[in-house]
Amino acid sequence: MKKRITGITGKLTFGVIIFGILLGAIISVIGYQEFTDVLEQQYNDSAYEIAETAANYLNPDRFGEYLSTGQRDEEYTRIEKQLDDLVDATGTTLIYVAKVDESDYRTLTYIYDSVNSQSGFERYPLGYTAIGVDEKYVNNVRNIITRGERATEYLYSYSEESGAHTTAGIAVYDSSGEIVAVLGVEKAMIRLENARNTYVRHVVTGVLIAVVLFLLAYSAFLYREMLLPILEVTDEAKRFADSNTPSDTLLRIRKNDEIGILARAVNKMETDIVEYVENLTAVTAEKERIGAELSIATQIQADMLPSIFPAFPDRPEFDIYATMNPAKEVGGDFYDFFMVDERHLAVVMADVSGKGVPAALFMVIGKTLIKDHTQPGRDLGEVFTEVNEILCESNNEGMFITAFEGVLDLVSGEFTFVNAGHEIPFICRKDGVFEAYKIRAGFVLAGMEGMSYRCGTMQLAPGDKLFQYTDGVTEAMNGDNELYGMERLQAVLGKNAARHPTRLLAKVKEDIDSFAGDAPQFDDITMLCLEYLEPMKKSV
Repeated sequence: MKKRITGITGKLTFGVIIFGILLGAIISVIGYQEFTDVLEQQYNDSAYEIAETAANYLNPDRFGEYLSTGQRDEEYTRIEKQLDDLVDATGTTLIYVAKVDESDYRTLTYIYDSVNSQSGFERYPLGYTAIGVDEKYVNNVRNIITRGERATEYLYSYSEESGAHTTAGIAVYDSSGEIVAVLGVEKAMIRLENARNTYVRHVVTGVLIAVVLFLLAYSAFLYREMLLPILEVTDEAKRFADSNTPSDTLLRIRKNDEIGILARAVNKMETDIVEYVENLTAVTAEKERIGAELSIATQIQADMLPSIFPAFPDRPEFDIYATMNPAKEVGGDFYDFFMVDERHLAVVMADVSGKGVPAALFMVIGKTLIKDHTQPGRDLGEVFTEVNEILCESNNEGMFITAFEGVLDLVSGEFTFVNAGHEIPFICRKDGVFEAYKIRAGFVLAGMEGMSYRCGTMQLAPGDKLFQYTDGVTEAMNGDNELYGMERLQAVLGKNAARHPTRLLAKVKEDIDSFAGDAPQFDDITMLCLEYLEPMKKSV
């Protein structure tokens, strides 16, 4: 028990400690930054005021003379003394006046260099040249010399020996208004360092005291109000896991908060699990049986559709290819093609309403009836009329079939067809592109008794192709609930019109998959392509 209390209390307490530390750190950093910015601004403004004062002491018209001769006269000495006094009076680290090498803005040739005696810096003599500008402040120096602009950021530096410093830099103009030098004032930020240290000490101490006091009260609350009830729930859960028998132990926890709700939920869960386990074996066995039957049904359905290609390798007059991708284990779409006699090829494309096993069973009936009633010389309209009557007789579930059947005369190229509410086909003439062949759609099969269907005809020439499909193609949807549509279908058919039927269907499926992306397939996708290659010789 003690070990478990230590574990959960430790985790909760550790989380509070981390939160307190993070909160204190955020407050400290924000306050520290604001505090530092204000002091730095004050120091920087003070440095610029000193710089403006020092500039009034100078005689910039003589800088060139001093640098060329290297001689110090009475006026030079007087100005140097004034700068030294200003350094001592303001507590400034140093004030310097230097000419900047415009080919290398880091290089300074010193004209005046007044240094605080206690700073530890060396005074540079008149004419001394040195790399006096840090690389990161070169742009500021360039702007001062070329434009007379004040630095856009603090010129801040820090060293272990001298601490933090801020530097003010201004341009020095001669009597003609030309910039002849830069005047720099470097001022130690002594108060800033002391104030920072004091601020950090106070904040850290205050945060630690607040966290410790809060943890004492928080730990006592956790133990009484949360930890002990949770341990009771844990012990009961372990007992149930070992025995799989429910008890009323948790009903003693009468709290109305989340822990009380949890205790009552666990108690109910024990009863529900016992009931669930009793039914699980039977349900699992039933599911496995159904899964096995569906697998067999899937294979049976696949075997019922022509799937060996090339389908008629000994017939040079045509080539045909078809595919079906069901949305579920078994689908309601079906296609078929078969020789009615030696010179007539029949193709069928149909879609049963609904999905799954009922649609698949109705599909078997419809496919069988259409094929059995398609006889040599028989009008296709009569075939669908008779099939419709038979389907309506035993259609208690209200299912229906959209179907398209066509028969190609391999000698003449005449294509006779009938359409029962199905999608219109696409026709591609030799060396052309696919275009939708608009035909009148009759009523669906099994939808109403007494319906009469009429057939139509079209003429195919060698090299022509016919593409037929189900609505699973045009109604395929992507993640944005957009339909694939007729326009996309016609576009991909047009791009691949010259391809063999096998490759043509593969390209259409690739385009549908690319459009749909990760969206689930809601309907069966079935396609068929017939290519009329050459007329059949009449002697056959």
